[in-house]
Amino acid sequence: MDMPRPTEHHRRLETLAGRWQGSETMYPSQWDPEGGTATGRNEMRPGLDGFALISEYEQERDGVITFRGHGVMTYDPDEQAYVLHWFDSLGSPPEVFRGNFDGDLLTLSHGGPGMHARLTYDLGTEETLRTRMELSADGAEWATFFEAAYERV
Repeated sequence: MDMPRPTEHHRRLETLAGRWQGSETMYPSQWDPEGGTATGRNEMRPGLDGFALISEYEQERDGVITFRGHGVMTYDPDEQAYVLHWFDSLGSPPEVFRGNFDGDLLTLSHGGPGMHARLTYDLGTEETLRTRMELSADGAEWATFFEAAYERV
């Protein structure tokens, strides 16, 4: 029996693979009323024989790790969408984001009662990963939660 093999959609996730570090701008929100700047580090690697991208993230502010996250992203051929399962140090239930690439831009979103989130990865500049997260209470009006520019390290 032939075993399944990763598709071109799975292989597309490898463009995100690597060790990334850079500056983050946090905008005022319910989690961070004053906002500010931070350093973010994200290590993303292919896993599960190429069917997933596994990420380990940490945020540092004033020399202290203030937030950690763990993500597992794959491609769902039935939904024809990328799916990110996100776990973090806030202790909330796992969040599930879905979306697709449009050129070099991968946009993933999730919605739930009281909070919608939209996460964007921009690979349009070689060796730079730009990321933005936007939040919305109703899914109609959005506010930027953070923006970041990471370089490969």
